[in-house]
Amino acid sequence: MAELATIARPYAEALFKAGGDAVAAEQVNALAAIANDPQLRLFADNPKVSTGQVYDLITAVVKTPLTTMVQNFLHTVLDNGRLATLPEIAAQFQALVNARSGVSDATIYSAFAIDSSALATVVPALEKRFAKKLNASVVVQPELIGGIRVVVGDEVLDTSVKARLEQMKTALAA
Repeated sequence: MAELATIARPYAEALFKAGGDAVAAEQVNALAAIANDPQLRLFADNPKVSTGQVYDLITAVVKTPLTTMVQNFLHTVLDNGRLATLPEIAAQFQALVNARSGVSDATIYSAFAIDSSALATVVPALEKRFAKKLNASVVVQPELIGGIRVVVGDEVLDTSVKARLEQMKTALAA
């Protein structure tokens, strides 16, 4: 996986230096989601298919029109045969945009779905705890039993029932 990160870094940095912003990040994330499709990958890997045909297919699937900068970026990625690295490029580019704006991505793992009003209450408390502005996304993981587990970069805050049970198990076994 480190190899993909190494390949993706120059593309992400070049797009960022070219004036990448939140709009470009949103568009690149949409391209990355499309690039994850296995059928698209099969189509793109076919030697009889040109990069222009792959470009046309991807741009037809994207819901919003792409900026000229992102269109040129997509051409460059396809011309260099780096479609498979597009999700990693998008992740690194998003990290660069977030760093410039002072925002960090936070993934909140919860045993149950969190509605928007509860999320609006939780996020400010997490922002205070992590001392950062957070862009939160929620992932449901029923195996947590209850509570939440929050990942911000390399920091983890685990208040789940599962984690507490593991702590109790360790304490009792000692």
